[in-house]
Amino acid sequence: MKKLFLFLATVMHAAILYSQPITLKSVDEVKEFRLMLCYGNGGKGAFVQYEGKKDIIPLIVKSYILDTIGRKNNQPDHHYFEWDEIIDGKVSGTYKMLQIQNIIADASYRRIKDWKKFTLELADDDDEKPDGNDKYLLHGALISFNHFYNSNLLIEYPDGKKMTAVLPFPDNPDAAMQSIIEDYNFDGYDDLAFTIPDAGMGVYSMFTIYLYNPKKKRFEKLQEPDYSKSSCSCLCDVSVNNEKKILQTGCRGGAAWHQDSYSFDKNGILKWDSSEEHNGE
Repeated sequence: MKKLFLFLATVMHAAILYSQPITLKSVDEVKEFRLMLCYGNGGKGAFVQYEGKKDIIPLIVKSYILDTIGRKNNQPDHHYFEWDEIIDGKVSGTYKMLQIQNIIADASYRRIKDWKKFTLELADDDDEKPDGNDKYLLHGALISFNHFYNSNLLIEYPDGKKMTAVLPFPDNPDAAMQSIIEDYNFDGYDDLAFTIPDAGMGVYSMFTIYLYNPKKKRFEKLQEPDYSKSSCSCLCDVSVNNEKKILQTGCRGGAAWHQDSYSFDKNGILKWDSSEEHNGE
């Protein structure tokens, strides 16, 4: 088993695994090959790029299993990933991997055309200190950003157009910007959020969300709602309630936790619905 650098965050009491791109190499092959694997939470936004090649190959999540049974004994979560490799619109192979905190295990690639299985492991140089750069491939757009050292966002679309933006960045030099892939407006298309700790005690996360517009095939920054009736004046600790199709946010004020609920109107505008207060921890 090999180790890599990663970082963990807690959003609404749920552990989310964040990892930078990792470099894998073949094991016991006459001619070694290497590839960079990029992926987000739940394995979404994934792609591979083989060393020496310019093209990137999209990966579609075939299976993702989060095993939390060890939490009661203070043991780390197990993340089981399985992706289908897509070339010319067809499945050409399958990647599998187990991640336990900073451990990568049981990594493999099976090629469909001859059913050959390649065993993979972390390349030795992947143990070096991370540079913070990260990338996703989402709806055909290549998304580039940095968790640690700058606030630049670059989105490169399939038609050659580019979008740049400056993201909010942590005030604390020891903090990292996180990213989450999730369908925030319930339209069936994954969106992209970036989070940083609040500027006070750092007990909750502040969200900047980019919604994917399937008609325009572009990511558009979510316009924040009117906070005049809200308990929290930010998109903080955002969670998705798919059953009710609402976004719930939370922040701390004094000894109480406050929760706001929002929904999208027919014009796609985020509107306040209700607020609640919870005392104590």
